[in-house]
Amino acid sequence: MSAPNRATLWGRVLVDELVTSGLEAVCIAPGSRSTPLTVAFAAHPEIDVYSHLDERSAAFFALGRARRTGEPTALVCTSGTAAANFHPAVMEADQARVPLLVLTADRPAELRDSGANQTVDQVKLYGDAVRWYAELPDPEADERKVRSLRTTAGRALAETGGPDPGPVHLNCPFRKPLEPLEVPGDVPEAFAETLAGAGRDGPFIETETGSMTPEANQMRPLVRALEDAKRPLIVAGPADPAALVGLEPDHVVAVADRIGAPILADPLSNLRFGPHVEADADHRRVYGGYDGYIDTLQEPDVVVRFGASPTSKPLRHALRDSDARQFLLDSAGAWREATFTATELLAAAPGPAFEALLEAVDSSNDGTADDENEWLAGFDTAEQRHWRVHDDALAPETLEADPFEGAVLATVFEDAPDPATVFVSNSMPIRDADRFGRPRPADLTVLGNRGASGIDGITSTALGAGSATDEPLVLVTGDLAFYHDSNGLLAVDRCNVDATIVLLDNDGGGIFHKLPIEDFEPPFTEQFKTPHGLEFEALGDLYGLEFERVDPVDFAPAYRRSLERAGTQVLAVAFDSETNHRRRDTLRKRVCASVRDERA
Repeated sequence: MSAPNRATLWGRVLVDELVTSGLEAVCIAPGSRSTPLTVAFAAHPEIDVYSHLDERSAAFFALGRARRTGEPTALVCTSGTAAANFHPAVMEADQARVPLLVLTADRPAELRDSGANQTVDQVKLYGDAVRWYAELPDPEADERKVRSLRTTAGRALAETGGPDPGPVHLNCPFRKPLEPLEVPGDVPEAFAETLAGAGRDGPFIETETGSMTPEANQMRPLVRALEDAKRPLIVAGPADPAALVGLEPDHVVAVADRIGAPILADPLSNLRFGPHVEADADHRRVYGGYDGYIDTLQEPDVVVRFGASPTSKPLRHALRDSDARQFLLDSAGAWREATFTATELLAAAPGPAFEALLEAVDSSNDGTADDENEWLAGFDTAEQRHWRVHDDALAPETLEADPFEGAVLATVFEDAPDPATVFVSNSMPIRDADRFGRPRPADLTVLGNRGASGIDGITSTALGAGSATDEPLVLVTGDLAFYHDSNGLLAVDRCNVDATIVLLDNDGGGIFHKLPIEDFEPPFTEQFKTPHGLEFEALGDLYGLEFERVDPVDFAPAYRRSLERAGTQVLAVAFDSETNHRRRDTLRKRVCASVRDERA
């Protein structure tokens, strides 16, 4: 590989190896020290390049794209504080197991601790939040060094994946000249013909990461427990990319049918929506209203859990307080159960585990026994009562007098196109998605940042996810999250992503009404709820978006109009957070009372 100088050579070799090894997309923030990487990526014909002005937005955009595809997206920035702005997204990628490759340009090592401009300590900058870290050697047209560079590139990309995917950090020091200027003698002409300079036919190294496929003896305790269970339960928490590899929803449903188990599917589980949720003549397969009624039903005796911790607090508490045997399936063999009441951990990917269960569980145990029918009937009745109460509460005539945020989330999922990608912000939107997102047999990919559960980078993550698919994109966000990542809106134009953005504007942090601090005034309003009084219409003008203030009662038709139009529309719907909090409490009490009345 020829190059006018060693820095340019380094950038070209690194990018060439990453792309040859399978990297398909990169997000680049501008800067000088990263010039060799930026020029090499921009010139490569086989990679999608997304340019971002703000490093934090770039990182979350890359996170969203990687989350949607399950494949790594790369990030490039210059040295100094630019690299620190990647950190929040790196933390989310770590906790949520999203593959991310972070390339931070750096000053030469001798300038560290010298007071040199824009020089900070970037060595292991992200600490334990990355799966692997390496510092690249100084660029040089040296056969062994370039072989090392190619090997490191292949290793880094491989380390983002496997059973425990996540972020990887390569720190990349460069000396001037950074631009592709000719430096006589820097890269000998003959170097282009060497093995390291030209690479191999395909990737320089091949890495097979494999998956956690369970052994028969490993599954035996679970199989026996399920065959003996009278009240089995399957809980699907928020999914990470690794958990979805090989996981067929139909297999989960088939196991549930065979053992007579309800499936409680988190909105982020990839199981709440899809053809598999269609109820048969006897009972539902997938339940979504459990947040409103789970503590009114009998306790299970065996629970199979996979995915991250459920969004629903009532469900988490019900599992915490249960004496049931609880089996955790985890593709990385990690403990992701913060109530510490699970009894067994199976280091196995959910996909192969459910295939094994389908083969092993006695087919004669088909959910037809009287006690099993009673168990399922309890969930069927509770689910019916839940949605009946909500249908009454969310009727147009009721909403006209009493606007409610939950009705917006119900409409978002009910009217979302098939297929579509729906991204839901943290705080109250994801909780309302859990409570009001009714299962339906539509191909909806529902995503959220539930790893570290921050409200930073929400818009950028959603737009990154939208960049990876031709499906319609819907983002549901609160006003604080929208404000927090307003820089990310620039990607609508620069990265050519269209979306319907549903903005729930309750002028502050409505979720704090759920906490005891609400009773302490001051400081509750100014320090926790933090009303901002901002009018967001100006962002529409700034970023070239169509901005519309929508009355809550008119949201459904406005939403449907947006879905049918090209471009990006922001539908802002105003609510009072305290009133909505009381409304949620009232609805849950009404559901619980209805279920208890039925059981009585």
